[in-house]
Amino acid sequence: MTPEEIPSLRLSHSGLSHSPFTTAAEAVAHSGAVQAQDFQAAIWSLGLRIRDVTATTIEDAYNDGEILRVHVLRPTWHFILPEDLRWMTALTAPGVKSIVAASNRKLGLDTTLFSKSNAAIEKALEGHHTLTRQDLKGILADISIVTDVQRLAHIIMQAELDGLICSGPMRGRQHTYALVDERVRTSRELTRERSLAELARRYFGSHGPAQLRDFSWWSGLSSRDAGAGLESIREGLERTSINGKTYWYPPDTGEVIPVPPVALLLSIYDEYAIAYADRSAISNSRDIERMIVQGNAMTAVILLHGKVAGTWKRRVKKDSIEIRLNPCRELTDEEQEAVEREVQRYGDFFGRRVEVA
Repeated sequence: MTPEEIPSLRLSHSGLSHSPFTTAAEAVAHSGAVQAQDFQAAIWSLGLRIRDVTATTIEDAYNDGEILRVHVLRPTWHFILPEDLRWMTALTAPGVKSIVAASNRKLGLDTTLFSKSNAAIEKALEGHHTLTRQDLKGILADISIVTDVQRLAHIIMQAELDGLICSGPMRGRQHTYALVDERVRTSRELTRERSLAELARRYFGSHGPAQLRDFSWWSGLSSRDAGAGLESIREGLERTSINGKTYWYPPDTGEVIPVPPVALLLSIYDEYAIAYADRSAISNSRDIERMIVQGNAMTAVILLHGKVAGTWKRRVKKDSIEIRLNPCRELTDEEQEAVEREVQRYGDFFGRRVEVA
Protein backbone atom coordinates (compact mmCIF):
# COMPACT_ATOMS: atom_id res chain seq x y z
CA MET A 1 0.00 0.00 0.00
CA THR A 2 1.25 3.47 -0.89
CA PRO A 3 0.22 6.82 0.69
CA GLU A 4 -1.78 7.56 -2.46
CA GLU A 5 -3.92 4.44 -1.89
CA ILE A 6 -5.07 5.44 1.60
CA PRO A 7 -7.90 7.77 0.47
CA SER A 8 -9.38 5.26 -2.00
CA LEU A 9 -9.31 2.47 0.59
CA ARG A 10 -10.93 4.67 3.22
CA LEU A 11 -13.61 5.77 0.75
CA SER A 12 -14.34 2.12 -0.01
CA HIS A 13 -14.34 0.86 3.58
CA SER A 14 -16.52 3.75 4.74
CA GLY A 15 -19.10 3.20 2.00
CA LEU A 16 -18.56 6.57 0.34
CA SER A 17 -17.32 5.02 -2.90
CA HIS A 18 -20.38 2.97 -3.68
CA SER A 19 -23.22 3.55 -1.14
CA PRO A 20 -23.46 -0.13 -0.12
CA PHE A 21 -26.08 0.16 2.62
CA THR A 22 -29.85 0.02 2.37
CA THR A 23 -30.90 1.56 5.71
CA ALA A 24 -29.70 4.14 8.20
CA ALA A 25 -29.28 1.40 10.80
CA GLU A 26 -26.95 -0.55 8.49
CA ALA A 27 -24.78 2.51 7.86
CA VAL A 28 -24.55 3.38 11.56
CA ALA A 29 -23.87 -0.23 12.54
CA HIS A 30 -20.99 -0.42 10.09
CA SER A 31 -19.30 2.69 11.45
CA GLY A 32 -20.11 1.97 15.09
CA ALA A 33 -20.85 5.64 15.80
CA VAL A 34 -21.38 8.62 13.47
CA GLN A 35 -20.63 12.13 14.70
CA ALA A 36 -23.92 14.04 14.72
CA GLN A 37 -23.88 17.39 16.53
CA ASP A 38 -24.99 19.02 13.25
CA PHE A 39 -28.13 16.98 12.60
CA GLN A 40 -28.73 17.95 8.97
CA ALA A 41 -25.07 17.41 8.10
CA ALA A 42 -25.10 14.04 9.87
CA ILE A 43 -28.09 12.69 7.97
CA TRP A 44 -26.41 13.85 4.73
CA SER A 45 -23.32 11.87 5.77
CA LEU A 46 -25.48 8.79 6.21
CA GLY A 47 -27.31 9.50 2.95
CA LEU A 48 -24.04 9.41 1.00
CA ARG A 49 -23.56 5.82 2.14
CA ILE A 50 -27.10 4.52 1.54
CA ARG A 51 -28.58 3.62 -1.82
CA ASP A 52 -31.70 5.40 -3.08
CA VAL A 53 -32.43 7.28 0.14
CA THR A 54 -33.78 10.70 1.06
CA ALA A 55 -33.47 12.88 4.15
CA THR A 56 -37.07 12.04 5.02
CA THR A 57 -36.30 8.31 5.08
CA ILE A 58 -33.43 8.80 7.52
CA GLU A 59 -35.44 11.20 9.68
CA ASP A 60 -38.20 8.58 9.84
CA ALA A 61 -35.67 5.99 11.03
CA TYR A 62 -34.49 8.44 13.68
CA ASN A 63 -38.03 9.24 14.82
CA ASP A 64 -38.85 5.53 15.00
CA GLY A 65 -35.82 4.90 17.22
CA GLU A 66 -33.95 2.75 14.70
CA ILE A 67 -30.94 5.02 15.30
CA LEU A 68 -30.35 7.20 18.35
CA ARG A 69 -28.41 10.42 18.97
CA VAL A 70 -26.53 10.61 22.27
CA HIS A 71 -23.30 11.84 23.81
CA VAL A 72 -20.86 8.97 23.51
CA LEU A 73 -17.17 8.39 22.68
CA ARG A 74 -16.22 12.07 23.03
CA PRO A 75 -18.05 15.14 24.38
CA THR A 76 -20.32 15.44 21.36
CA TRP A 77 -23.38 13.76 19.87
CA HIS A 78 -23.15 10.60 17.79
CA PHE A 79 -25.67 8.41 16.00
CA ILE A 80 -25.54 4.87 17.39
CA LEU A 81 -27.78 1.80 17.31
CA PRO A 82 -30.15 1.29 20.26
CA GLU A 83 -28.67 -2.14 21.00
CA ASP A 84 -25.20 -0.58 21.27
CA LEU A 85 -26.16 2.21 23.64
CA ARG A 86 -25.58 0.55 27.00
CA TRP A 87 -22.26 -1.17 26.35
CA MET A 88 -20.85 1.78 24.40
CA THR A 89 -21.89 4.25 27.10
CA ALA A 90 -20.47 2.06 29.86
CA LEU A 91 -17.17 1.88 27.98
CA THR A 92 -16.72 5.54 27.01
CA ALA A 93 -18.79 7.64 29.45
CA PRO A 94 -16.14 7.62 32.21
CA GLY A 95 -13.67 9.23 29.81
CA VAL A 96 -16.16 11.88 28.68
CA LYS A 97 -17.08 12.66 32.28
CA SER A 98 -13.42 13.13 33.09
CA ILE A 99 -13.01 15.57 30.20
CA VAL A 100 -15.99 17.73 31.23
CA ALA A 101 -15.35 17.54 34.98
CA ALA A 102 -13.46 20.83 35.13
CA SER A 103 -16.21 22.63 33.22
CA ASN A 104 -18.82 21.13 35.55
CA ARG A 105 -16.96 22.50 38.57
CA LYS A 106 -16.77 25.97 37.02
CA LEU A 107 -20.53 25.82 36.37
CA GLY A 108 -21.24 24.79 39.95
CA LEU A 109 -22.44 21.32 38.98
CA ASP A 110 -21.69 18.40 41.28
CA THR A 111 -22.92 14.88 42.06
CA THR A 112 -25.58 16.14 44.48
CA LEU A 113 -27.09 18.44 41.87
CA PHE A 114 -26.87 15.78 39.15
CA SER A 115 -28.67 13.30 41.38
CA LYS A 116 -31.45 15.83 41.89
CA SER A 117 -31.67 16.78 38.20
CA ASN A 118 -31.62 13.15 37.04
CA ALA A 119 -34.47 12.27 39.39
CA ALA A 120 -36.57 15.18 38.11
CA ILE A 121 -35.87 14.37 34.47
CA GLU A 122 -36.69 10.69 34.99
CA LYS A 123 -39.98 11.49 36.69
CA ALA A 124 -40.99 13.92 33.93
CA LEU A 125 -40.26 11.42 31.15
CA GLU A 126 -41.80 8.32 32.74
CA GLY A 127 -44.68 6.82 30.80
CA HIS A 128 -43.08 7.21 27.35
CA HIS A 129 -43.22 11.00 27.47
CA THR A 130 -40.76 12.95 25.33
CA LEU A 131 -39.63 16.47 26.16
CA THR A 132 -37.62 19.15 24.38
CA ARG A 133 -34.64 20.90 25.91
CA GLN A 134 -36.85 23.88 26.80
CA ASP A 135 -39.36 21.54 28.44
CA LEU A 136 -36.56 20.12 30.60
CA LYS A 137 -35.39 23.63 31.44
CA GLY A 138 -38.86 24.29 32.88
CA ILE A 139 -38.85 21.02 34.82
CA LEU A 140 -35.50 21.91 36.40
CA ALA A 141 -36.63 25.46 37.17
CA ASP A 142 -39.57 24.01 39.11
CA ILE A 143 -37.10 22.42 41.54
CA SER A 144 -34.97 25.57 41.74
CA ILE A 145 -32.11 24.42 39.52
CA VAL A 146 -30.77 27.42 37.65
CA THR A 147 -30.14 26.65 33.97
CA ASP A 148 -28.39 29.02 31.65
CA VAL A 149 -27.41 27.58 28.25
CA GLN A 150 -24.18 25.95 29.45
CA ARG A 151 -25.54 24.54 32.71
CA LEU A 152 -28.57 23.07 30.94
CA ALA A 153 -26.37 21.47 28.27
CA HIS A 154 -24.12 19.86 30.88
CA ILE A 155 -27.03 18.65 33.02
CA ILE A 156 -28.64 16.96 30.02
CA MET A 157 -25.29 15.54 28.88
CA GLN A 158 -24.78 14.06 32.34
CA ALA A 159 -28.16 12.33 32.12
CA GLU A 160 -27.11 10.85 28.77
CA LEU A 161 -23.73 9.73 30.09
CA ASP A 162 -25.46 8.14 33.09
CA GLY A 163 -27.49 6.06 30.63
CA LEU A 164 -30.75 7.66 31.75
CA ILE A 165 -31.93 9.46 28.60
CA CYS A 166 -31.46 9.34 24.84
CA SER A 167 -32.97 11.01 21.81
CA GLY A 168 -36.70 10.84 21.24
CA PRO A 169 -38.60 11.62 18.03
CA MET A 170 -38.46 15.10 16.53
CA ARG A 171 -41.22 17.53 17.50
CA GLY A 172 -41.39 19.65 14.40
CA ARG A 173 -37.77 20.79 14.04
CA GLN A 174 -37.01 20.41 17.75
CA HIS A 175 -35.20 17.45 19.25
CA THR A 176 -36.71 15.63 22.20
CA TYR A 177 -35.43 13.30 24.92
CA ALA A 178 -36.81 9.98 26.14
CA LEU A 179 -35.93 7.48 28.84
CA VAL A 180 -33.45 4.83 27.69
CA ASP A 181 -35.36 2.12 29.56
CA GLU A 182 -38.51 2.96 27.59
CA ARG A 183 -36.98 3.67 24.16
CA VAL A 184 -34.36 0.92 23.91
CA ARG A 185 -36.12 -2.40 23.43
CA THR A 186 -33.10 -4.69 23.05
CA SER A 187 -29.60 -4.25 24.37
CA ARG A 188 -26.32 -6.13 23.97
CA GLU A 189 -24.50 -7.04 27.15
CA LEU A 190 -20.72 -7.07 26.65
CA THR A 191 -17.80 -7.41 29.02
CA ARG A 192 -15.29 -4.58 29.01
CA GLU A 193 -12.85 -6.72 27.00
CA ARG A 194 -15.48 -7.57 24.40
CA SER A 195 -16.57 -3.94 24.26
CA LEU A 196 -13.02 -2.83 23.47
CA ALA A 197 -12.75 -5.49 20.77
CA GLU A 198 -16.13 -4.64 19.25
CA LEU A 199 -15.41 -0.92 19.08
CA ALA A 200 -12.01 -1.60 17.49
CA ARG A 201 -13.57 -3.99 14.97
CA ARG A 202 -16.16 -1.41 13.92
CA TYR A 203 -13.61 1.38 13.68
CA PHE A 204 -10.90 -0.30 11.63
CA GLY A 205 -13.48 -2.06 9.46
CA SER A 206 -15.09 1.22 8.48
CA HIS A 207 -12.23 3.73 8.80
CA GLY A 208 -9.12 1.77 7.86
CA PRO A 209 -6.38 2.22 6.89
CA ALA A 210 -5.94 3.92 10.25
CA GLN A 211 -3.38 4.12 13.01
CA LEU A 212 -3.77 3.16 16.66
CA ARG A 213 -3.69 6.81 17.67
CA ASP A 214 -6.52 7.50 15.23
CA PHE A 215 -8.65 4.88 16.99
CA SER A 216 -7.72 6.26 20.40
CA TRP A 217 -8.72 9.79 19.37
CA TRP A 218 -11.99 8.72 17.71
CA SER A 219 -13.09 6.45 20.54
CA GLY A 220 -11.97 8.72 23.38
CA LEU A 221 -10.19 5.72 24.91
CA SER A 222 -6.77 5.88 26.51
CA SER A 223 -3.87 4.63 24.41
CA ARG A 224 -3.71 1.57 26.66
CA ASP A 225 -7.38 0.66 26.23
CA ALA A 226 -7.32 1.40 22.51
CA GLY A 227 -4.24 -0.78 22.18
CA ALA A 228 -5.97 -3.61 24.03
CA GLY A 229 -8.92 -3.40 21.67
CA LEU A 230 -6.69 -3.47 18.61
CA GLU A 231 -4.59 -6.32 19.99
CA SER A 232 -7.71 -8.48 20.43
CA ILE A 233 -8.66 -8.19 16.73
CA ARG A 234 -5.28 -7.73 15.03
CA GLU A 235 -5.27 -11.25 13.56
CA GLY A 236 -8.29 -10.27 11.46
CA LEU A 237 -6.64 -7.15 10.06
CA GLU A 238 -3.92 -6.32 7.58
CA ARG A 239 -1.20 -3.87 8.48
CA THR A 240 1.41 -1.87 6.66
CA SER A 241 4.02 0.74 7.58
CA ILE A 242 4.40 3.99 5.65
CA ASN A 243 6.98 6.59 6.64
CA GLY A 244 7.23 5.07 10.09
CA LYS A 245 3.46 4.97 10.64
CA THR A 246 1.63 1.66 11.08
CA TYR A 247 -1.80 1.43 9.44
CA TRP A 248 -4.42 -1.25 10.11
CA TYR A 249 -7.24 -2.09 7.71
CA PRO A 250 -9.61 -4.90 6.67
CA PRO A 251 -8.08 -7.76 4.67
CA ASP A 252 -8.50 -7.95 0.92
CA THR A 253 -11.64 -9.99 0.17
CA GLY A 254 -10.82 -10.41 -3.51
CA GLU A 255 -13.58 -8.04 -4.54
CA VAL A 256 -12.77 -5.20 -6.87
CA ILE A 257 -12.25 -1.95 -4.96
CA PRO A 258 -14.84 0.55 -6.23
CA VAL A 259 -13.48 3.42 -8.29
CA PRO A 260 -13.39 6.44 -5.96
CA PRO A 261 -15.81 9.22 -6.88
CA VAL A 262 -14.21 12.23 -8.53
CA ALA A 263 -16.03 14.63 -6.19
CA LEU A 264 -17.96 14.56 -2.93
CA LEU A 265 -19.52 17.30 -0.83
CA LEU A 266 -18.85 16.33 2.77
CA SER A 267 -19.67 17.79 6.15
CA ILE A 268 -16.60 18.87 8.10
CA TYR A 269 -17.91 16.39 10.67
CA ASP A 270 -18.20 13.48 8.23
CA GLU A 271 -16.38 10.45 9.59
CA TYR A 272 -14.05 10.55 6.58
CA ALA A 273 -12.80 13.97 7.67
CA ILE A 274 -13.19 14.02 11.45
CA ALA A 275 -12.42 10.49 12.67
CA TYR A 276 -8.60 10.62 12.65
CA ALA A 277 -5.92 12.17 14.82
CA ASP A 278 -3.68 12.22 11.73
CA ARG A 279 -5.59 13.72 8.79
CA SER A 280 -2.56 14.25 6.55
CA ALA A 281 -3.69 11.49 4.15
CA ILE A 282 -6.62 13.60 2.91
CA SER A 283 -5.25 17.13 3.17
CA ASN A 284 -2.40 19.29 4.22
CA SER A 285 -2.75 18.68 7.94
CA ARG A 286 -2.70 22.38 8.83
CA ASP A 287 -5.48 23.14 6.35
CA ILE A 288 -7.88 20.47 7.59
CA GLU A 289 -7.13 21.23 11.24
CA ARG A 290 -7.90 24.90 10.68
CA MET A 291 -11.21 23.98 9.08
CA ILE A 292 -12.18 21.66 11.95
CA VAL A 293 -11.32 24.31 14.55
CA GLN A 294 -13.69 26.70 12.77
CA GLY A 295 -16.39 24.03 12.97
CA ASN A 296 -19.84 25.25 11.92
CA ALA A 297 -18.33 28.48 10.62
CA MET A 298 -16.56 26.40 7.98
CA THR A 299 -19.45 23.93 7.56
CA ALA A 300 -18.19 21.57 4.89
CA VAL A 301 -15.45 20.47 2.51
CA ILE A 302 -15.22 19.71 -1.18
CA LEU A 303 -13.48 16.40 -1.77
CA LEU A 304 -11.74 15.79 -5.10
CA HIS A 305 -10.16 12.38 -5.76
CA GLY A 306 -10.39 11.63 -2.03
CA LYS A 307 -8.63 14.79 -0.86
CA VAL A 308 -9.91 18.07 0.54
CA ALA A 309 -9.86 20.67 -2.23
CA GLY A 310 -12.07 23.46 -0.98
CA THR A 311 -15.10 24.33 1.10
CA TRP A 312 -18.81 24.81 0.59
CA LYS A 313 -21.75 26.22 2.48
CA ARG A 314 -25.48 25.89 2.17
CA ARG A 315 -28.13 28.54 2.77
CA VAL A 316 -31.72 27.41 3.04
CA LYS A 317 -34.04 29.80 1.21
CA LYS A 318 -37.82 29.86 1.00
CA ASP A 319 -38.14 27.37 -1.84
CA SER A 320 -34.57 26.29 -2.56
CA ILE A 321 -31.12 25.62 -1.15
CA GLU A 322 -28.23 27.83 -2.19
CA ILE A 323 -24.86 26.08 -2.37
CA ARG A 324 -21.83 28.37 -2.28
CA LEU A 325 -18.67 26.63 -3.58
CA ASN A 326 -15.17 27.77 -2.70
CA PRO A 327 -12.62 25.45 -4.37
CA CYS A 328 -8.95 25.96 -3.54
CA ARG A 329 -7.98 25.83 -7.21
CA GLU A 330 -9.44 25.95 -10.68
CA LEU A 331 -11.34 22.75 -11.45
CA THR A 332 -10.94 20.65 -14.56
CA ASP A 333 -14.00 20.11 -16.71
CA GLU A 334 -14.37 16.59 -15.30
CA GLU A 335 -14.14 17.87 -11.73
CA GLN A 336 -16.59 20.71 -12.37
CA GLU A 337 -19.15 18.29 -13.79
CA ALA A 338 -18.63 15.91 -10.86
CA VAL A 339 -19.13 18.71 -8.32
CA GLU A 340 -22.29 19.85 -10.08
CA ARG A 341 -23.64 16.28 -9.95
CA GLU A 342 -23.00 16.22 -6.21
CA VAL A 343 -24.78 19.54 -5.78
CA GLN A 344 -27.81 18.10 -7.57
CA ARG A 345 -27.55 14.94 -5.48
CA TYR A 346 -27.68 17.09 -2.37
CA GLY A 347 -30.81 18.87 -3.59
CA ASP A 348 -32.48 15.57 -4.50
CA PHE A 349 -31.66 14.15 -1.06
CA PHE A 350 -33.39 17.01 0.73
CA GLY A 351 -36.13 17.32 -1.90
CA ARG A 352 -35.26 20.92 -2.68
CA ARG A 353 -34.25 22.87 -5.76
CA VAL A 354 -30.60 23.87 -5.57
CA GLU A 355 -28.86 27.01 -6.73
CA VAL A 356 -25.09 27.31 -7.06
CA ALA A 357 -23.57 30.61 -5.93
